[in-house]
Amino acid sequence: MKQRLFLLLLAWLAPLCAMAAPLELPLLFSDGAVLQRDRPLPVWGSAAPGAQVQVEFAGHRASAVAGADGRWSLQLPAQPAGGPHVLVVRAGSEQRRIADVLVGEVWLASGQSNMEWPVATSLHADEDIAGANDPLLRHFKVPKSWAATPQAQLAGGQWLAASPQYVGEFSAVGYAFARELRQVLGVPVGIIDSTWGGSAIEAWMDASMLGLDAAELEARMAERRAEDARTEAATRERVARWPAVDPDSEAFAAADLDDADWASIAVPALWETEGYAGMDGVAWYRAHFELTGAEAAAGVTLGLGQIDDSDVAWVNGQRVGATTNAYNVPRVYRVPAAVLKPGRNTVAVRVEDTGGGGGIAGAPGEVFVETNAGQRRALEGWRFRTATVAVSADEGKNQIETLLYNVMIRPLQPYPLAGVIWYQGEANAHDDAAFRYRDQFKAMIEGWRGAWESPAMPFLWVQLAAFHSGDDRLHADGTVADSPWATLRESQSAALALPATAQAVSIDVGDSHDIHPRDKRTVGHRLALGARRVAYGERDLVHSGPVFRAARAQGRELVLEFDAADGVLATRGGGNAPRGFELAGTDGRFHPAEARIEGDTVILHSAKVRQPATARYAWKDDPGEA
Repeated sequence: MKQRLFLLLLAWLAPLCAMAAPLELPLLFSDGAVLQRDRPLPVWGSAAPGAQVQVEFAGHRASAVAGADGRWSLQLPAQPAGGPHVLVVRAGSEQRRIADVLVGEVWLASGQSNMEWPVATSLHADEDIAGANDPLLRHFKVPKSWAATPQAQLAGGQWLAASPQYVGEFSAVGYAFARELRQVLGVPVGIIDSTWGGSAIEAWMDASMLGLDAAELEARMAERRAEDARTEAATRERVARWPAVDPDSEAFAAADLDDADWASIAVPALWETEGYAGMDGVAWYRAHFELTGAEAAAGVTLGLGQIDDSDVAWVNGQRVGATTNAYNVPRVYRVPAAVLKPGRNTVAVRVEDTGGGGGIAGAPGEVFVETNAGQRRALEGWRFRTATVAVSADEGKNQIETLLYNVMIRPLQPYPLAGVIWYQGEANAHDDAAFRYRDQFKAMIEGWRGAWESPAMPFLWVQLAAFHSGDDRLHADGTVADSPWATLRESQSAALALPATAQAVSIDVGDSHDIHPRDKRTVGHRLALGARRVAYGERDLVHSGPVFRAARAQGRELVLEFDAADGVLATRGGGNAPRGFELAGTDGRFHPAEARIEGDTVILHSAKVRQPATARYAWKDDPGEA
């Protein structure tokens, strides 16, 4: 009797379970989607277990049955470029109607902040936004998200067409790249933007790409969870010493405020590195400086470093400057004489951080008070306290193995792609990580190709731009002993050994003082040249600079052979003596070299190297620095 009642209960619950499993499609299959042309089109999703699923698109139909886990997949025949079409998916009484679907070229744009960087804050923002009126160029932004296990669905996102209303939010590199492909190919182009500023390559790889088995990965994750818990507890304990106050209050700006119960803090430094890891919100800094009567009467300039993200600054209780959402912009505020006094002057800074790093950062030389006579001195006695903050161990997840891949890449598969454009590496350009990148990058490229079951999927990337990172280690004579940025560039170039790859060199469009150079149009153009050659087979264009082929010693000279356009090397400004080459003998010690071009070779010589064995070029984080 009990068994019969149990079976009757299951029969009664079965329809309810089916109702609880609605038809669901990947978010990429949404209004305005762009699908890859000339490839079989997989469509997949979930529905009630056992449901009959039918799909219609561009006059073709296919069907599938949802498995016991509710998952289903099917394949439609390849389609030529065109549209708009309607994609209709039915499962039982449910129906999804996806409108305005185009067929064309779909590229995945991924990496860290230089790929994420939006059109609105790029060099050509005004022109690009005003001229954006192309409904056949579309952009899908994958939200920043992380997961400890592989996910079937994205955290969000929608397709948007290029227009003045939306294009400012597009990846600037991705938009420049897509716009050139639109002009050259004449078909719809879609960009899937899956990026996260500051992310390390390890976060974009799964366990197999990293050479980890399931047990090793879980052990690492368990260790990180424990460390996160310890870090979060320590930060909460530090913050608990101060009661929360109104984040908009200006009481802490008062010149005569007693800050004895505030904490000492190093400046410049992100507050995460000073014991406040995982903290976001509003906090205050105070410091002081001394002036003579004459200096106060002439006014001063106040430098407060690079503040992440926003700040308001006061001197002696008077507001002197403010900057909003500009984490990498040095704050320099003019302080008028009316605000100053002889002797001790007090600085107060309200800092608001919305995520990631927070606080007064930048280089030591960016934090100063400068007199009208040009004399600079340091600010002294830095004190710190929180106003209203939140503490979470979620910070830094873009650095951890597999976490971004699980939810920002895995759910995209097997959506067909024309290829991938990649701009990442700054987060790995340090210490031994720059050398490890050599194998990691190749493993990631091959891993993504395997996941998409497309072993020759074009993969294009941007080599790191010039930037004064401060990580170069120098010999006493000023020559470079070690440069993590240069090492990472070489690690990137090593991946050119893989088929269907191309590299866009960006050293010449970098910014020594900004890790985010604003000229994204040139970068997108160079990637587009690579795509036109690698993905679309154009042979009558130059898609790359000279590529090293071989080297041979010739007495006290080293002859470097290059593959170059038309078989002839040239410098941008003309002339026959390129700069930036160095020579080393068997001792491995590099010295500046004199260089001359002869045809497709560069011949190097250094008076300090009798038997040249090795050469290097532009081996510095910012090779253009004087």
